Amino acid sequence: MAAINDLISQIDDEELKKRITEELEKLTNQKKFGLVFEEHLPECVPLYDVPIKKGCKVALKAGKVNEYYTVMQVEGDNVYCTDKKESQLINFLKKDLVCIAEFGESIYPYLKQIDSIYKSDDKELPTHALIQADNYHALQLLEYLYAGKVDCIYIDPPYNTGARDWKYNNDYVDSSDTYRHSKWLSMMKKRLLLAKKLLNPVDSVMIVTIDEKEYLHLGCLLEELFPEARIQMVSSVINPKGNRRDNEFSRCEEYLFFVYFGDSKITSNGEDMLREAFEEDESNNRDIRLRALLRGASNHGKRTDRPNLFYPLLFEKNTGKFIGPGEVPPLDFNRNDYITPDGTVAMWPIGTNGTELTWNLQPSTLMEKHKQHFLSFSKWDGEKRVGYYLSEGQEENFKNGMYDVVGQDDDGAYIIKLKEAATKDVRPMTIWNKKSHSASEFGTTMLNNIFKDRRFSFPKSLYAVHDAIRFFVANKPNALIIDFFAGSGTSLHAVNLLNAEDNGKRLCIMVTNNEVSEDEAKSLIAKGFTPGDTEWERLGIANYVTWPRTVCSINGKNIKGEELKGNYIGSDIPMADGFKANAVFFKLGFLDKTSVQLGRQFKELLPLLWLKAGGWAKCPESEKLIKDNILPPYIILPENHFAVLIDEKFFSEFESRVNSENEIWIAYIVTDFEKGFKSMTKSLNVKKSYQLYRDYLDNFRINTERN
Repeated sequence: MAAINDLISQIDDEELKKRITEELEKLTNQKKFGLVFEEHLPECVPLYDVPIKKGCKVALKAGKVNEYYTVMQVEGDNVYCTDKKESQLINFLKKDLVCIAEFGESIYPYLKQIDSIYKSDDKELPTHALIQADNYHALQLLEYLYAGKVDCIYIDPPYNTGARDWKYNNDYVDSSDTYRHSKWLSMMKKRLLLAKKLLNPVDSVMIVTIDEKEYLHLGCLLEELFPEARIQMVSSVINPKGNRRDNEFSRCEEYLFFVYFGDSKITSNGEDMLREAFEEDESNNRDIRLRALLRGASNHGKRTDRPNLFYPLLFEKNTGKFIGPGEVPPLDFNRNDYITPDGTVAMWPIGTNGTELTWNLQPSTLMEKHKQHFLSFSKWDGEKRVGYYLSEGQEENFKNGMYDVVGQDDDGAYIIKLKEAATKDVRPMTIWNKKSHSASEFGTTMLNNIFKDRRFSFPKSLYAVHDAIRFFVANKPNALIIDFFAGSGTSLHAVNLLNAEDNGKRLCIMVTNNEVSEDEAKSLIAKGFTPGDTEWERLGIANYVTWPRTVCSINGKNIKGEELKGNYIGSDIPMADGFKANAVFFKLGFLDKTSVQLGRQFKELLPLLWLKAGGWAKCPESEKLIKDNILPPYIILPENHFAVLIDEKFFSEFESRVNSENEIWIAYIVTDFEKGFKSMTKSLNVKKSYQLYRDYLDNFRINTERN
């Protein structure tokens, strides 16, 4: 629709324009079944690092990126362009322009290291990564690195509330935008299709959080894109105080869609996620709730319903010790006429209102339970004891080893507890209500304690993300987790906490752009700054929030260097200890295809090769490997588990070195010849080989049909 309206606006004949517009309105008013939206809305992304030269598309930094021009000539600081109509040559200053890429255009990305933190010297610990980039192009890069290898994708996309909380084509989307929902769905569909290629089809999960503005649309979109998956939606209370809505119910929850691929399943955490009392007071309670011996009246438990279950239980008068059952009397027998044996007291199944009820067990079955130590009674009060027993299902659990016998009472009944492992089999419910999921206390307040000022609106509770991810990676200590709407960086923080709890080596890759808030943008523009300027970039979310939070949480200190206070909930891990973790901060840039083909940009591609090989140990520094801009014939990096053959003439040496190193798992071979590549790889003792630069270039020759 947006493209059609754009074309209509270019029609000079007003009458024709009016008639086409009227017919278009009739067409769009026709209802269709299912999810209908404009899938081909144009989407453009600014590429601030790409140099402006003849033939490239550019837009004004302060304008809308879909209103672009084509560069015809560059003369010093002046750039001469034509608009879409190519009607005239327009002169701009180079500093006011930025290159743009339209959806479907080929791009050749690389990663430029901005910063790093290494808190662990464990060489077998993978290094987390934060990538500053538009997430669509970052997903193309991640497909090259991790296609089919990802265990869990967790994303918290913009909720499209209409409050100008996200951008499309570098412009805020608000409630007055006619294409608000179509833009959101179009944006999500493109990214979800790429994300699908990352997930391990055998056993993986995608988790998407959303609120009421788009949850219906999102649910339909997920079903459309992932027909092979199982999908569940969970309602999670994240604002216990509620968000007041005039003349409406106050909202207190958001929604999580869980998309299960292959054999993906939940690993229980021993909590049902709904009852806070269970979490607080009974998290370590392994007592088994036995079945009451007395049958209730509402359960056909009156004497007249089952007279064969109406009989006395005999206890020693002085001690209350259980002796056994008496005989079942006739229905017309008056229990008050019953004569008890000497020294005993008879207890009948009588309700609190005096109604004659029944026991749940026949006398023979009751004594069999007693013989097996499955019948127990409460304390003697001088007249009676309340009876309990193991049901048939509980007896089966006992036989299957789910219970521990921790002792016996005075009557010989087993004191039984649920085994520790069995407590973990509690099924979480589809409504979550945990105090630790409060976004205010464990999101906003936690972030404010790190930054000492408000830098990010509406961060997720750390524990809400931790719990959601944990259900699927608890038994995967080496899981790969990706978040391409990283925001403040809660996902990496949560993965580090998971690793600290069980000594895992899970790897998290986060992606976020470097946008500033609308108010900050206005202030910066008023001061003469535009996107791409140092002053602007410094206040962007990746530089100002996501990376500083990552560093602070790993170091265990706030932005001022003061130790963080308290322990992480549910553990004895002090926040001040930080984490034994490593992380690198990258910025996505774009390379010239011809330079890549000629092998001139190996240094820029080195971080990609490191990540593709697993991201082990520290990211290798090209400055230490390449002297005076002269590439060595090959590079052997046992610590990083990969090697690169740059000059084919040195293959024999390369082969000998690689095969003598048990720690080389991945080999990259620079060659233009497919047969030569296959021949060389046959003699290498590695898990996987890749042909450079063909493997890289082929991956990024993308177009809209591919997706």
